[in-house]
Amino acid sequence: MTSDIKILVVDANPIRAAIIEEGLREAGFGAIVQVSETKGLVAAIGQHDPDVVVIDLENPSRDALADMFQVSRHVRRPITMFVDQSDAAQIEAAVEAGVSAYIVDGLRKERLKPILQTCISRFNAFAKLREELDEVRSQLDDRKLVDRAKGIVMRLKGLGEDEAYALMRRTAMNEKRKLADIARSIITAAEVLK
Repeated sequence: MTSDIKILVVDANPIRAAIIEEGLREAGFGAIVQVSETKGLVAAIGQHDPDVVVIDLENPSRDALADMFQVSRHVRRPITMFVDQSDAAQIEAAVEAGVSAYIVDGLRKERLKPILQTCISRFNAFAKLREELDEVRSQLDDRKLVDRAKGIVMRLKGLGEDEAYALMRRTAMNEKRKLADIARSIITAAEVLK
């Protein structure tokens, strides 16, 4: 597992970057790329296409956390951030920015592997929850469309709720389309014919 993972290390301090790289190599990670700044990080991630991003900041500034927010919005990757000092507001801002693991005063090479494994697992669990939430929202939106279209069919054809739904469903099956697509068509036609 570890040898297949490509890691982007972001650290302005070459000594600390060397510690991280050595720890990652000892842990079995082979594909490691280093950059020295958080500015332009979205482009660097696009260029190197890492599986995981490891960022080492001695004291994260608001600008650095704002950069993390931009990164997490544009590129969905597990992000581990090592910092020397922090406060509750910085931790909260980092988590809101999409950082999967925020480690305070914990940069030791022997800890890198379990921290990264936890980071990746947490990221994957959160991504799964996000996908499930998106699916539920989509289903709810589709249900609202179907209900709205059903009301239009009931009004225009003088049908009851069950009959309007059955007609829409039959139409969807006959046309080999989703019920939500039929509902959109009905709503669009009703808007045009107003």
